[in-house]
Formats: sequence, structure tokens, C-alpha cells
Amino acid sequence: MIYLDNQATTRVDPRVVEAMLPTFDAQYGNAGSVTHETGMDAYELVEQATDSISDFINASSEEIVFTSGATESNNLAIRGVCDRLKTPGHIVTSAVEHKAVLDPIARLERSGFSVTRLEVGRFDGYAAGMIDLDELADALTDQTQLVSIMLGNNEIGTLQDVAAIGEICAKRGVLLHTDATQSIGKIPIDVEALQVDLMSFSAHKFYGPKGVGGLYVRQKGKRVRLASQIDGGGQQSGLRSGTLNVSGIVAMEKALQLCSDELCGPDPERLRELRDLLYDRLCEGLGDLPINGLPLISRDRLQFNLNCQFPGLNASSLMTIADSIAVSSGSACTSAEPEPSHVLKGLGLAEDAVHCSLRFGIGRFNTRSGIIEAADCLVSAGKQLRSLGG
Repeated sequence: MIYLDNQATTRVDPRVVEAMLPTFDAQYGNAGSVTHETGMDAYELVEQATDSISDFINASSEEIVFTSGATESNNLAIRGVCDRLKTPGHIVTSAVEHKAVLDPIARLERSGFSVTRLEVGRFDGYAAGMIDLDELADALTDQTQLVSIMLGNNEIGTLQDVAAIGEICAKRGVLLHTDATQSIGKIPIDVEALQVDLMSFSAHKFYGPKGVGGLYVRQKGKRVRLASQIDGGGQQSGLRSGTLNVSGIVAMEKALQLCSDELCGPDPERLRELRDLLYDRLCEGLGDLPINGLPLISRDRLQFNLNCQFPGLNASSLMTIADSIAVSSGSACTSAEPEPSHVLKGLGLAEDAVHCSLRFGIGRFNTRSGIIEAADCLVSAGKQLRSLGG
């Protein structure tokens, strides 16, 4: 199996596994049990990891809340802000957000909140997948409490100008949440430069384990207050009750540390070259394949993402024939749903174009020879499908 679905999840780096192993035996304490040495050892591990993670995004340690992953982080951010309001207000988001953002907002809408869902640039335009900043500014009202716009799109890789969005929101006194799940560890992130108030992330997207993530909650200057979504022991200042996942937190810190090292090295460019190699080889074998999103040469997109159409070919059939290649037709969180990708539909693609599209995610463990083998396998599958009529 050649794994090209790194936007769904990544393989846990062996160095991350090595870092977390002691927390299962030698350092197995509950970080809340600070009355004895075993608990204090766990507590100190969490403190050290928190300091390192906060440094990675230019935050302070008290601004990090640990969760089970980005879905919980998104819910805590969005519902946490809105549940504190005495009366329903107004939320602005985009039509191409992850379901973990759109669904909590839809729930709030049913309870009386008004919602503006910004459209994005069409697939055939120069700003494919991008929101219009003027439209965002015009959408803000005196009742707007929250804007939620993702940093990097999980299907088409578009990078929104969150710094500019942050400036607009700051001038209007509106809280800004960004889902950085696909971006953290892949591009440099500075919460102060971005002017975000809340930011979600999840370890399994950057070579850490599943089941652990985080939420940045601004405390410097404009202090953000949230209504907790999980009641219990009052851990993490009452924002997120529950026994801390010490193993996961240690692993997430190690994973980010490794990403930090690679961001300063050649890895981002290597991923970009592998992605371009994959696309070029697919086009050589099957002809022109329209790209969903910004052109590959654009720097306003994630360097490891490729989402393209295979005209005349059904994506599901293509994946069935090329079953030695792990790839997807959209978000892993919606892969069991029969509806076409809402992100690609948001780009203005016709339904047949959506059904012939595949998403590729290049990762740390992919090699040039593996990319060539994957491309050749898909080309062979595509030609076989064409001979059968698609």
C-alpha cells in the first residue's frame, strides 16, 4: 500500500512513539494527582509539553487547552463563545469549512443565531477557494460575535489570508476562530501575527497519535471566555474537564518539535516537488487533469495537497481498481456520506466533476519511487476504466 491520504491522518512518527512509551509504565501517573511523586511526574510532563506547544505558535502556556482532537476543539471554541451569550447573535463563516465547524454553527442557527456563510472563488477563477475580504467586512454587523474561517482547507489546500481577516475582526471587536488542523506543523504559525482569538488543532494530522488535540484561547490583551462543554472534575481551569491524556500530550509536543525542525529544513520543498511530480506524471499518462483550487505554483496553498479531476472517470471506480493506493475523494469525516463534497460544490463544480475528483496528501514518509509507482498505477487504472467506458 502506498499511502497518499495524509490529510485524513498521518502515520505516527517512530520518534513520537518512543517519546510517549515511558508514560505507559515508568511515568504513568494522573497529572491531577499532585499529592505524590508519580502524579507530580505526570504533571511536570504536561507542563513541559504545554510550554513547548505554546512556544511553537507564539502563545503562552495558559492559553492552551487540551482536547480529544480538532472536532472537540472546534465545538469548544464555537459553542463555548456562543453559549455565554444571553441572546443569540450573528456568526460569519465560509461555505467550505470542515463539517466540525459547519455542524456546530448549524446547531446554533437552529437555536436562533443568524449565520452568514461566505461563498468562495470559483474553480475557474484566480481566487479559487478564497473568501473575498470585502465581503467578509461587509458581512460584519453590531450583532456579530464570532467569525470562523479555516487557515488551510482540508480538501483543496487553499490558505486563507487569516492575518488580514484577523485585522478586520480586531478593528470591529469581533472574535476570530480558525481551524488550523491541516496547517499546524506544515507552515509557520504565529497566533499574534494572525490576530486569532481561538485556534484548533489535532495531533494526528502532524505525525502524532489520534485522540489528542488542542485549542488556543487568547488570554493576552483581549481575554476570551468560553462556556465549558464537558462538566466534571474541573480540570484545565474548568474549560475542559476530564483526566488529561498525558501520553497523547507528550506525543503531540514531540510531533510538533519534529515539525519545527523540518520547517527550517528542505522538507516543505521536498513535499511540493513530490506533489508536482505526481500531478505531472498523471497528466502525462491521462491527459490534462483540472486542478480543484489554486494553481500548484501558488504559495497560497498547502504544499502537500493535490485535488484534481479525472474527466470521464468515476473516482470511486478508479480507487477500486487502483486499490494499492490509499487516496480519498474528500474529507475522511464525511467519506461515509453519499452526498458529493460540499467543498468542491462550493467551488462551483458540477456534480459529475465532483464525482471524478480525487484528493492526494503527500507526507513525510512518501518517497520519489513511491510517488512514481502510485502515479503509474493510477494511470493504468484510468486507462482500464476508459476502455470500459469510464
